[in-house]
Amino acid sequence: MPLGLLALIALLPIALALVLMVGMRWPATKAMPLAWLVTALAGVLVWKMPLGFVLASTLNGFGGAVNVLIIVFGAILILYTLRDSGGMETINCGFYGISRDRRVQVIIIATVFSAFLEGAAGFGTPAAIAAPLLLSLGFPALASAMVCLILNSFPVSFGAVGTPIWFGLKNLKPQVEAAIAASQAGDITSFAMFLKTIGQWASILHLPMVFILPLFVNMMMTRFFGQNKSWKEGLGAWKFSLFASACFAVPYVATAFLFGEEFPTLLGGLIGTALVVGAAKKGFLLPKESWDFGPQSGWEKEWTGDIPTTDKCDFSSHMSQLRAWMPYILIGLILVLTRLNDLPFKGWVNAWEISIPKILGYESVSFSMKPLYLPGTIPFMLVAILTIFIHNMKGEKVKAAWTDSFKRMKNPTIALLFAVALVEIFKQSAHNDLGIPSMPLSMAKATAAIAGQSWPLFASFVGALGPSLPDPTPFLTSFLPNSSTASPRSYRFPT
Repeated sequence: MPLGLLALIALLPIALALVLMVGMRWPATKAMPLAWLVTALAGVLVWKMPLGFVLASTLNGFGGAVNVLIIVFGAILILYTLRDSGGMETINCGFYGISRDRRVQVIIIATVFSAFLEGAAGFGTPAAIAAPLLLSLGFPALASAMVCLILNSFPVSFGAVGTPIWFGLKNLKPQVEAAIAASQAGDITSFAMFLKTIGQWASILHLPMVFILPLFVNMMMTRFFGQNKSWKEGLGAWKFSLFASACFAVPYVATAFLFGEEFPTLLGGLIGTALVVGAAKKGFLLPKESWDFGPQSGWEKEWTGDIPTTDKCDFSSHMSQLRAWMPYILIGLILVLTRLNDLPFKGWVNAWEISIPKILGYESVSFSMKPLYLPGTIPFMLVAILTIFIHNMKGEKVKAAWTDSFKRMKNPTIALLFAVALVEIFKQSAHNDLGIPSMPLSMAKATAAIAGQSWPLFASFVGALGPSLPDPTPFLTSFLPNSSTASPRSYRFPT
C-alpha cells in the first residue's frame, strides 16, 4: 500500500476526533471512543494486527490512563476538600484583601498562584480555581477566562509535577538508553538526566514569556475591558509585574537545574506566591492609582453572557491563612522530599510496583505502575486525609468532598481511557507482519517527504495538535539518518 494512503488512514482517527470535538462540539466522552474504534479497525484491517493484539494494546492503554487518572483524582480531591473545609474560601478572602487593583489581582492570582496550581495539580485545575476566583472578585466572565487561559502557558510544561515531560517523553527511554550504552550521549548518563536536561532547556525557553505575558495580558485587559480602552493603563502596574515575574522566575529556573523536571512550576509558583503576596501587603511597588473595570451598567453583554458578576465580595475567613494554606505547603514539601535522590523517601515510595508483562501473551505489550510514587496518591490523597484533621472537618463535609470527587471523574475517565488506548494501538502497530511502517511513522515519513527541508516551518502546527498526536518517538527518529532502522550510533544527543 502506498505510504501516502497509509498516512491518511493513520491520520483518520485524529482528524475524526478533532472534527467531532471542535467542529461538531461533541464531548470527548463520545468522540474518543469512536476515534479508538476507527484506530482499532485500521489496526486489524490495514496493519493486519491480530484482534487479540489490539485488545492487549487497548488494555495496556487503559492501564496507562489509570496512572494519569490517579493524579487527576488526587488533584480534584484536594480542591473539593479545601472547598468543603472552608480553606479555599479563606484563601480567596485573603487574596481579596491584598489589593483592589484589578491589574495586581491578575498578577497575583492568574499568574503566580495559578502557576502553583498548575505545578501541583495541572489538568485544568488552575482554570477551575483561578477563573471563578477572579469572577467572584468582580471580573467579567470573559475577562476571567481570557487572563487565566493566556497566563497558564509558561507553567504547563512542568504541570502536575512535571507530567508533560516525564510522562510525555517516557516512550523515548529505549532510544535514550541505547544511545547511552553506545557512549554517544555526551554528558547524559541516564534517562533521568535526559529528562532533567529537557526541563532545564524548557525553563530557559519559557523565561522571556514569564516577564512578557503578565504585562501583555494586563494591557489587553485594560484595552478591551476598560472604560478608556487604553493599552497604556495596563502598563501602570509594570513595576509590580516585573517584580512578581522575577519572584517566580528565579526559583523556576533554579529548581529546573537543581532538582529536575518535576518541581519548577510547583516551587516557582509556591515561593513566588509567598513573596508577591507579602510584598503586596506592604504596598511594595504597587501602582499609585488603582484600576477597575468601571460600573457594570457600562459593560458589554458579551463580557458576562449568562454568568452573573457581583459587585461585592462576601468571602468569610474560616481559619487562619496559615491553616488554610497548610495542605498546599505539605504538598510541596512532600513532593520535594519524595523526589530527591539523596533522601531515603524516594526509595520508599518506589518500593511497591505493580507489573503485568506480556499482556494476553504479547511480548511487546506490558504494563507497570508505582502507585505510591504517583502524585495523586502521595501527596494528594495523603494530604486530603490529613486536611480532615488540620481543618477539623466534620463527617458530612468529608463525605461530600470524596463523593463529588468520584462523580467528577466519570467523564475524564471515559475520555482518557480511550484516548490513551488509541495511542497504544498507534505504537503497537509497528509490530505487523507486512513490514510496513507503524501508524505514527507512516504519518511522519509522509510529512517529511512533503515538507523536506521546510519541516521546521510546520513543526509548531504539529505541536499544536498536542495530546492528539501519538508517541513522539517515530516523529523524532524519522528525521534521523536511516530513520526506518535508526541505530543508537546514527545520532547523538547535544551536550
